[in-house]
Parts: sequence; C-alpha cells; structure tokens
Amino acid sequence: MSIVVTGATGQLGRLAVEALLKRGVPAEQIVATGRRVETLSDLQERGVIVRRADYTDPESLRAAFAGAEKVLLVSSSEVGQRLVQHGNVIAAAKDAGVRLIAYTSIPKADTSTLLLAAEHQATEQLLAESGVPYVVLRNGWYTENYTGQLATYLQHGIVGSAGTGRVSAATRADFAEAAATVVAGDGHEGRVYELGGEAFTMAELAATVSSVTGQDVTYTDVPVEQYTQILVGAGLPEPVAAVFADGDRGVADGELFVPTDDLVALIGRAPTPLTEAVSAAAAGSQA
Repeated sequence: MSIVVTGATGQLGRLAVEALLKRGVPAEQIVATGRRVETLSDLQERGVIVRRADYTDPESLRAAFAGAEKVLLVSSSEVGQRLVQHGNVIAAAKDAGVRLIAYTSIPKADTSTLLLAAEHQATEQLLAESGVPYVVLRNGWYTENYTGQLATYLQHGIVGSAGTGRVSAATRADFAEAAATVVAGDGHEGRVYELGGEAFTMAELAATVSSVTGQDVTYTDVPVEQYTQILVGAGLPEPVAAVFADGDRGVADGELFVPTDDLVALIGRAPTPLTEAVSAAAAGSQA
C-alpha cells in the first residue's frame, strides 16, 4: 500500500513528497503524480514511484491510485474548474479503495465569504458524501504570495485593500510538512485542521521588508475596486484581479486570521517567522 501525492509537479505537492521522505517514509511507498512527470525524474531516481495523473482524465487517476492506501489531494490551481477536477480525484480514490483522502482547503471554508472559497466548500461537501474517510487541511495564505513580490515592493511599495487586517500566512514548506504528518500518520480521520502561521498586517509586512532590505517600503491601502483596477493595469485578467482583491477584502474582514495551534501541533514547532521568510527571499533575489 502507498501514499499518493497529487500535484507533485507543483510547488506544494513537491514539497509534500520531500517532507514524507524527510519523515522516513520509504521512497517506494510514495507515489508522486502530476501531468508533467518528466519534471519528477530526480524523485524517481531516489526511488519514489512516479505516475502520470491529470485531474481532467479519470482514467489516469484510476491508474495512478492503484494500490493506494492514502491520497493527498492538493487542490487544483484552475479556479472555476476545481470542483469537477476534485470530484474526479475523489471518485477515483473511492474506486481504488483508498482509506484516507487529505484535502488542502481554505481557512474557515464552511463560513468563508471569499470568492475563492466556494469551490473548496463544495469539495468538502463531496468528501463528506463520498463515504471515503477524509481529513481537511484548511491551509492559510502562503507567505510566498508576499515574498514572491519582493522586487515589486522595493520598486513601488505595497498596495492592497487589507486595511489593518491580519493574515495568518505560513510557508509552503510548513503546510507541506503538516500534510506529510497527516498522511504518514494515523488518527486524523474526520478532523478539520485550520492551519495558519505567524499573523501580520500589510503595514507590518512593509516594516519587515524595510528592516530586512534596508530600503524604506510603505503600505498604501485602497478600496477593493481601485485595487482590482491596479491589478488589471499590472496585466491580470479582470476576473483574476477581482479574486485577488477579494482576498485582501477577506484579510481586512478577519477571514484569513487563524490561530497557529493546529499547525504547531502537526509540525511540532513554530511556523516559519515572517522575518526569516523575507530574509530568505531577499537573499535568493541577490544570488
């Protein structure tokens, strides 16, 4: 029997495979799946089983899940297509006799008003109706959502609609470690984990970037509609820009503030501090 990680060609899924290996799960018991399996050749060389799996191709999912005991379902990145794709994964897992699905959802999915939350809410309902034992990992925002924009922050400052709201962001590696803990362990069936890291406001983010880089960076708060148009001006399609701006609205409304308790309990340590994440990003940009 094996642990299947979907989306292993993406960033979170790849880190989850690495976290499983670090925990001592034998490589031959890990199945890394994705559409671009050629990018997983190094994992294959280390003994990890690599199989092609496409969320839009049920046959590929059934083949990938053969013999699986547990499946880590990393949520699709294709907003608007997620529910059908996740449904395909859940159905294939059920057909394979999987005894646990761990799904990466969104904070407070059952009550969230975020535009991004609807497909997660519906997926959680599919899991509840599937008859397959499952656990929900409600991951907060990635710290990389912010550190990945470091160059823009240094050039233009930080602009958004988050007000004084606090976002409980954690690194992808933190969330991947939590997922590995769940699928490598036992006793998590039926649990819903609200996972968040060190909470910060956008003004605190600006202060941290300033401190780390030695360059003065400020945060400018604007209405959601204005922020949407700023993002459109930066090249995002309007529907995508609207979702991003709505995420900031959610921060302002407190929907993305999550205590660290569940994440700490799963990874056995404090989440990666914001200062450390910003410092790593700054060092990486100079390398």
